[in-house]
Amino acid sequence: MSKLINLEPKKVFRYFEELCAIPHGSGNTKGASDYCMEFAKEHRLTAWQDEAWNAVIVKEASAGYEDAPTVILQGHLDMVCEKEADNPIDFAKDGLDLIVEGDLLSANGTTLGGDDGIAVAMALAILDDESIAHPRLECVFTTDEEIGLLGANAMDMSSLQGKRLINIDSELEGIFTVSCAGGMRSKCILPAAYEAVEGLSFRIAVEGLLGGHSGMEIHKERGNSNILMGRLLCELSRELDFRLGALDGGLMDNAIPRRTEAQIYIGGDKEKQLTEALRKWDAVYKKEYSSSDPEVTVSFEAEGRKKGKALKAESASKLLYLLHMVPNGVQRNSMEIPDLVQTSLNLGTLKLMEEEAYLVFSVRSSVETEKEALGSRLRHCVEFLGGTYEETGSYPGWEYKKDSVLRDTMVRIYEKLYGEKPQVEAIHAGLECGIFSGKLKGLDCVSIGPNMYDIHTPKERLSISSVKRVYEFVLEVLKELH
Repeated sequence: MSKLINLEPKKVFRYFEELCAIPHGSGNTKGASDYCMEFAKEHRLTAWQDEAWNAVIVKEASAGYEDAPTVILQGHLDMVCEKEADNPIDFAKDGLDLIVEGDLLSANGTTLGGDDGIAVAMALAILDDESIAHPRLECVFTTDEEIGLLGANAMDMSSLQGKRLINIDSELEGIFTVSCAGGMRSKCILPAAYEAVEGLSFRIAVEGLLGGHSGMEIHKERGNSNILMGRLLCELSRELDFRLGALDGGLMDNAIPRRTEAQIYIGGDKEKQLTEALRKWDAVYKKEYSSSDPEVTVSFEAEGRKKGKALKAESASKLLYLLHMVPNGVQRNSMEIPDLVQTSLNLGTLKLMEEEAYLVFSVRSSVETEKEALGSRLRHCVEFLGGTYEETGSYPGWEYKKDSVLRDTMVRIYEKLYGEKPQVEAIHAGLECGIFSGKLKGLDCVSIGPNMYDIHTPKERLSISSVKRVYEFVLEVLKELH
């Protein structure tokens, strides 16, 4: 039975709920793409799908709009799959468990995927409504945006006719985004050599952090559990000998990690020294992050004496050195636009595997040379230690367009509807508008969206009333784009 059947706009939430029932995490978007193609078939609309599972659905102009320029409505199909530690969901197989509480829609113990399922739902609702006045529409649904804008990068856009694009991938109503940072995914890989060990086994976790979007919330100075674990292990190595058996933190490079766990072996006479040191670091982090992450905790569990395997001394030393030395967080703020982060990076995932340890960063900058310089710095660090460095998913920034008919029209309509001016701004997060602008010369873009909170975390919520207002605003914009 539908949980969202009574929400307005009915068609928007109907399609959103259907999408939420389909697993559509990054790298697993074929099902969602096929769903869009089946929709097009049922509604007898022209559509195509490419090898990256990007989908495009076209609807011809309504009566009286035949001569109006084509408009692209755009969003991405993939969602960030984050969950609470005890949540049993398998994102590869299971749909989301939706919860409605007052004006807020969320998912039980997981991310909601409002970023960016709500864009897909709005576009499908528009395509499904014959009463809406609109120019020719090209609804473009891209894949794997959350792991480097991969779908948009791979997409052949030569068949698109639109020169005006409304991207519905922003998270605050009344804010029109008109410029964004470029970025890339950087992976640092170190060889890992193990040997058999025996000792007291301890599980240590840095947890209780708020996390968040590594572009939109990087300026809030929230703790990064991977960085904090690296610091803890480095400092711990100065106080007592231990062997590192396991290390794992974070789920996505573009989400600030909330929890990192390590497993270590110590000598039988070091248990008291270890527990005292861990309690000390728990107090240190609670003091340092009392404002940004008041629930931060260093927790630990003794597992008794065990036999197992741990990193050899040289491998462990290099990994801890790298964790201690890599940059993280805001690197530079813009000197031209107040309160705008210019360059940053986020150590999103950290994993110790059978033969290697790898650290994956989301690197962002509105200045291409600074983005490249950060990549070079990471490369230097890891290659100096005998490791390797890989860059993927590099995408350009989106430059501000001085003359924009679309922006001016949307600002005018917003003022008419709500009696106040919207905020027009640049953001540090990456948006696909940069890729579309690079491939479609002369493209006029604006990014908007309804109110969403704590995206990329299990606390993600979507405002139901805001969805209604933004949807109605989009309809009014389409009506006036003659």
